[in-house]
Amino acid sequence: MRWSKAFIPTMKEDPAEAEMQSHQLMLRSGMIRQLTAGVYEYLPLGWRVFLKVMQIVREEMNRAGAQELFLPALAPAEIWQESGRWDDFGDEMFRVKDRKKRDFALCPTHEEIITDLARAKLRSYRDLPQNWYQMQVKFRDEPRPRSGVLRVRHFIMKDAYSMDRDQAGLDVSYQAMYDAYHRIFSRCGIKFFVVGASSGLMGGSGSQEFMVASPSGEDSCAVCPACGYAANLEVAQSKLQSPAYPEAQLTEVSTPEKRTVEEVCGFLKVPASQLIKSLLYMADGQPVFALVRGDDELNESKLQTALGSGNFRPATPEEVLKITQANVGFISPVGIDGIKVLADLALQGARGMVSGANKDHHHLSGINLARDIKVEKYADLRMVKAEEPCIKCGQPLVVTQAIELGHVFKLGTKYSQALKAHFVDEDGSEKPLVMGSYGIGIERVAACIIEQSHDQSGIIWPLSVAPYQVVISQLGGSGTESAKVSESLYNELQDARFEVLLDDREERPGFKFKDADLTGIPIRINVGEKSLREGLVEIKQRRDGQVFKVRPEEVRRKIQELTSVEMWPLKQQ
Repeated sequence: MRWSKAFIPTMKEDPAEAEMQSHQLMLRSGMIRQLTAGVYEYLPLGWRVFLKVMQIVREEMNRAGAQELFLPALAPAEIWQESGRWDDFGDEMFRVKDRKKRDFALCPTHEEIITDLARAKLRSYRDLPQNWYQMQVKFRDEPRPRSGVLRVRHFIMKDAYSMDRDQAGLDVSYQAMYDAYHRIFSRCGIKFFVVGASSGLMGGSGSQEFMVASPSGEDSCAVCPACGYAANLEVAQSKLQSPAYPEAQLTEVSTPEKRTVEEVCGFLKVPASQLIKSLLYMADGQPVFALVRGDDELNESKLQTALGSGNFRPATPEEVLKITQANVGFISPVGIDGIKVLADLALQGARGMVSGANKDHHHLSGINLARDIKVEKYADLRMVKAEEPCIKCGQPLVVTQAIELGHVFKLGTKYSQALKAHFVDEDGSEKPLVMGSYGIGIERVAACIIEQSHDQSGIIWPLSVAPYQVVISQLGGSGTESAKVSESLYNELQDARFEVLLDDREERPGFKFKDADLTGIPIRINVGEKSLREGLVEIKQRRDGQVFKVRPEEVRRKIQELTSVEMWPLKQQ
């Protein structure tokens, strides 16, 4: 491609709306353009990168035994209603009606669609195992799109789905995908780590996320440098011992205008760990109390897991007042019957505690959970904090921000049972398919490479996904020796099957060099009149700035040498 004919609308200044480096550099290098909030146009340079990421994903999926297909992005509401996620997804799902007023969804994910296909075509154990994947556009109505292509309403997802006879088969399929993800991200030159994660609305028995450490990441992860334990804060655990307070009589105390933990602790002269935060939620339309210690924060992802439902939200102030007869800050489950109560494990056996009295400006002291509150379930509900002891080895945890690259789930029979996707096993019995789901955000991979691989001048692409391998900077105008040699090298390298961009624009050398660095092309060949008088051209590596001066007839051999092995370390963090 000749730069003079290419559409690469570079920008010299950082866009005001972009905060993350990947967002800034994707815009500045002419990879993407925003159409509206959370919706981007992928321009030629960016699309070449995304296609290369997709090709790496495709090769490794095929190598792992998965088969590619292509499913519709538009699906009838009935399939989602069968699984229950038509309601669970809430406002995040784009919903449309056809001309006959039938409801459809723009698919945010494809578990229901793949399960519908499986129930129609997989009828016998002889049909199993299967692993199908696609690369398809997904739609999610993000309330606050941000961070460029990392949190958007329209994106490309590689999603794979495994179908097995039993849990043992799922374990094998899951491991094959886990290993394939390691190869994919390594080939893309990304340093990554793997954490345990919440299954969220996907459901199932377990999941793991592949993460890239980034101060701008939207996820928080707890990591133990000592033993390697790592988990998303949505599911992370630590090894804490709850303080024991003496048994005391249940007593109502006046706490005028004292409603926050800090205010109540200061007024009653008790530590925050002696307080119970009583938080009222509405789950499937019914009130639920969630209890954590005063020095802890409730983790809503853990609460969702404990509830077994994604259809929950904090109660409104009006609902709190109607249910408890008190305002927020003065409530607790003490003395209220008929409401489910979930309590954090740190409160198990707790006594001598303080919480609201269900009466404005009053609290109760001396609460004994076993005596005074009918707790339906104790579960891990709290948010882990930095420096807490690791659940495995007891050493201090580090909390780091990270970006999610991919996610693997053991779905089990959640969808096959809901949609009656059954097969006949060898003994003649009918059983539900045991499923797994495995996703990779294509644009996220490119953004994470940029987050890890850039400098003050721009992007530094690895060869594996670079939009072009080589850029030839023609430093003389048309009719010069520089133009003739540049043209010759351009044709020779293309004939040798290299991806070459010839910068033949009538611009100053410095202008061309800045654009070449900004776009991150791994190898630059500078063809200038001064060097040619010495019989040489200059080859420069974008990664480390190393320069080689060679004769024009040696360029092809040198480029072959530089591209014969990947220039980036293939390892995970």
